[in-house]
Amino acid sequence: MLLIKTTRDALLKPLQTVAGIIERRQAYPILSNVLIRQDQEKATFLASDMDIQIKTELTSSLAAEQNFSITVSAKKFLDILRSLPADSEIRCTRQDDQLRVRSGKSTFNLQILPAEDFPEIVEVSEPEAVVIVTQKILKNLLHHVQFCIAQQNIRYYMNGLLLSTEEKQLTGVSTDGHRMALLVTQSDQMQPRHEVIIPRKTAIELSKQLIDSDDPVKIEYFQKKVRFSFANISLISKVIEGKFPDYNRVIPQNNNKSFEINRLMLLQSLQRVSILSNTNENFRGVRLIIDPGILCIICKNSDQEEAREELEIEYQQESLDISMNISYLLDLLSAIDSEKIQLAFENENSSVLITIPGDDKFKYIVMPMRI
Repeated sequence: MLLIKTTRDALLKPLQTVAGIIERRQAYPILSNVLIRQDQEKATFLASDMDIQIKTELTSSLAAEQNFSITVSAKKFLDILRSLPADSEIRCTRQDDQLRVRSGKSTFNLQILPAEDFPEIVEVSEPEAVVIVTQKILKNLLHHVQFCIAQQNIRYYMNGLLLSTEEKQLTGVSTDGHRMALLVTQSDQMQPRHEVIIPRKTAIELSKQLIDSDDPVKIEYFQKKVRFSFANISLISKVIEGKFPDYNRVIPQNNNKSFEINRLMLLQSLQRVSILSNTNENFRGVRLIIDPGILCIICKNSDQEEAREELEIEYQQESLDISMNISYLLDLLSAIDSEKIQLAFENENSSVLITIPGDDKFKYIVMPMRI
């Protein structure tokens, strides 16, 4: 039976859209598969890892002889399509429990599993709240804060990103206990007051799928899930249950010693001195000696090797000697694109507040370290 007759590119794009959440190692073999469904004039591609589900729909038909639902290995199907010439014709037929993929003189037989066994997430209840923002706003928010999300922290709320809406504000916050990133963005519409913690994997996948456009994203909050719908994509994710801590208490209020510096210049200097930093990610310390007019950046490693750079700054307050994890600074400077940043300090033992000059919506707080 003919299931699919289309071009290679028409199949490749939706498969690439959904395959990003599929893990290499799965407890259940069917979770390595993509569910492909043809229903009337609509084709659906769906992938899941039991916590996140992503679905994309095509309004055009796959030229099937009749409606069908199958699951097939997403990675193998993708690799086959990528290996074929662009715009080549693809014909897929079902032969018992196999999907036969033909293109030109190439033939591939892939194992399929029953579509009815695929663990599709279907939300039947009405959402508790609905928020509408643009793709550009949500993508920008995720980009500015997702790099602070912890990985496998015992404080489970740190393994996710807080999305908070109130009136015309959408706020994103993440922390790993040593640093915190916060961004407040403005939308055109009044939004209901709501908070949800989305997992790290969800935030990263969303950031990949969103584009810099003014097209809308509908965010629907359910009791234990959240759904993001935009373009022809629907992403459903479980949320991290629990209460995110009061992030406003973490923001320093007495950091009255500050200077501004060119972001790219500081990034390049840190990248150079980091060559001689310790290879252990948890102890990659950098020492910042701040004197009137001069910022001295020093990295040492366990072999007693040292890298040092000096940058001119407009600073006329008391000298400071503070150490931080250089990875935390590199992550920030690579994530934002402002021309300048501002570093503000209270003393050598307090958290550093990093902001963008003229923009009070973004804040990055880093705890000092001892090296």
